[in-house]
Amino acid sequence: MKIWAKLMAEGRIRKQFVYENPEKLTYSHFFEYLTDICHELDIPTPVLTKTHIFNFAKFNHVKFPARDFVESLGYEYLFLENIL
Repeated sequence: MKIWAKLMAEGRIRKQFVYENPEKLTYSHFFEYLTDICHELDIPTPVLTKTHIFNFAKFNHVKFPARDFVESLGYEYLFLENIL
């Protein structure tokens, strides 16, 4: 499983990271993946809702705008994309 994480600002990728895990993607562990990704990008972890997980499952990507973060993000949004 691979997830491409992109921090976007002004329509451009400002920072990116490809998260790899040898295990199969399980949505019950999605918060752990998100925490690991945010740690690598050195940003706070956003609030994760069922809608985020459903969007990732259905469309293979999810967008976390700055309002989903309790702390200041410094970017417009975090975009996660499942690399199939």
